[in-house]
Amino acid sequence: MTNPLNPLAFVIEDDADIAGFLAEALRSAGFDVEVSADGRRALQRLAEIRPDAIVLDLNLPHVSGETILRFIRADERLARIRVILTTAEAQHAEAIKDDADLVLLKPISYTQLRDLAQRIRSLVLRDDSLSPKAPHVD
Repeated sequence: MTNPLNPLAFVIEDDADIAGFLAEALRSAGFDVEVSADGRRALQRLAEIRPDAIVLDLNLPHVSGETILRFIRADERLARIRVILTTAEAQHAEAIKDDADLVLLKPISYTQLRDLAQRIRSLVLRDDSLSPKAPHVD
């Protein structure tokens, strides 16, 4: 069950084990979490929800993470969302890092992600206190 007072993190990752690990670390930092394993489905959900943070794998089935990142940054409703890229491909990440808030190279430790998620949650809550925002839709 989600808590409407918690910020929403949207994890877009096709590896179920990694997605579960990312979701658990985000939940432990106080986020509600939704997961999508498919790029096409992620784009559909982004048309329906406005998460507070997105953890985005670059290598996804059907639609690449890079395409999703461009979509997010081009959409006025989504453009200010904090996006964390995850990838094992350092060169690919380097090429698009300026469009992301942070790039994490895999493998990522649970502690590293949990601590980072806590800092991002603090930033999201600070941002929310500065500007009104529509509630996220579950």
